[in-house]
Amino acid sequence: MTARVIPVDPFDLVVFGATGDLARRKLIPALYHRLADGQMPDGARIIGTARSALDAEGFRALASEALEAFVPAEALDADIRGRFLNCLDYLQLDVSTPEGWEDLRGMLSTDGRPCAYYLSVAPRFFGMIAEGIGRAGLVEPNTRIVVEKPLGRDLASARALNAQLAEGFDESQIYRIDHYLGKETVQNLMALRFANALFEPLWNARHIDHVQITVAESVGIEGRGPYYDHVGAMRDMVQNHLLQLLCLTAMEPPARFEPDAVRDEKLKVLRALEPIDDPADVVRGQYRANGTAKSYREEAENPDSTTESFVALRARVSNWRWSGVPFYLRTGKRLRNRVSEIAIRFRDVPHSIFPGVAPLPNMLAIRLQPDEGITLSMTVKDPGPGGMRLTDTTLDMSFAERLATTGMRMPDAYERLVMDVIRGDQTLFMRGDEVETAWGWIDPIIAAWQSAPPPRPYDPGSSGPEDALMLLHRDGRRWREIEA
Repeated sequence: MTARVIPVDPFDLVVFGATGDLARRKLIPALYHRLADGQMPDGARIIGTARSALDAEGFRALASEALEAFVPAEALDADIRGRFLNCLDYLQLDVSTPEGWEDLRGMLSTDGRPCAYYLSVAPRFFGMIAEGIGRAGLVEPNTRIVVEKPLGRDLASARALNAQLAEGFDESQIYRIDHYLGKETVQNLMALRFANALFEPLWNARHIDHVQITVAESVGIEGRGPYYDHVGAMRDMVQNHLLQLLCLTAMEPPARFEPDAVRDEKLKVLRALEPIDDPADVVRGQYRANGTAKSYREEAENPDSTTESFVALRARVSNWRWSGVPFYLRTGKRLRNRVSEIAIRFRDVPHSIFPGVAPLPNMLAIRLQPDEGITLSMTVKDPGPGGMRLTDTTLDMSFAERLATTGMRMPDAYERLVMDVIRGDQTLFMRGDEVETAWGWIDPIIAAWQSAPPPRPYDPGSSGPEDALMLLHRDGRRWREIEA
């Protein structure tokens, strides 16, 4: 059994950087799965471009290898793979030169179908590619352009990037992708809040004690030393992924489930974030060597690096719904386990009727990875005689388990996002003013680090530096354990 899918009309998708890691690991497998599930028509065309000296057959061979490597063997079908590879074409193109753009024009369809340009390249090429597309006259009403993070490294560069994109494209044609927003559980957060009478009346400062948003990784920087040492955890994760999760958790109900209605509400949350003026509200860390595990500085090949591999902070949203409710955000590398979740901790009952027994707090956890699902901890009576004993139990909706019983497959975030681009649906993509407002909140924090002590060291396989634990302990709270 497969999920119900809505097929799209034929389209052209031009992937710049088609021989790179993102295209091989994510885009090519995602498009294969969409074809296999009946969503992508055989008439669709995927044109890869890169500087590599390949022809169409060479690109198809590269794509076939990517399918072997990144699509489960049970999902590979010879007939579907053949149909998918027939959709592929290739153009050798150096985007830093004026040559080749007319060749690209000649490869595109002329029947008015949607055409999307996916910039799977380093950010320094965004501007020149957007300019090249415009100069070649390749921008039509049905054109879209997709850019991956990082979307700038501060407010000034984000504004400059937005201005570059705006020279050739309308805001309605620009898709700033954050793959976290394509995850099934993130979208289920909106369904949980806005499609159920149970939770929305409780979703406020009167009933919620605090919110924890965690994106923990067990791996280090894995060969990305020069890149990561230039950005760090704050720019790489907090400015985009964690703040987007905060927005979806804290936003008001939009009038309609439409792109700008949703993004307007997210923008209001970002604008309501209080500036962080107290240095104690932000903790940054850097993993050190431990046994056979190398330190961050060794992996980055920079013995004097002060780049953070861990960040924890306390954020506050200044509006009526969230007054007095702290949002604790943390992310880091080389932590105990790989976990991404949003945890909503509800307030204690105002009065316990059970002598000497305090009901355990209710916690709603929305797990993004590794096992997507939603759990709600409840206090119940411990079964058996001997008086009233309370215990904690969990109502668990694991998407993987549910899908396993139906024969359905959990789609990757890129599968949904690429198809949303083709449909022209921007709901799960960031708008330019969102990006700039997020940077406007982040920039002062990073600026304050210039005169602050270096990042606190922490052991690989731990929960991060001790100062991050104290961030909550000072408030009489504690982090959820990072458990796989």
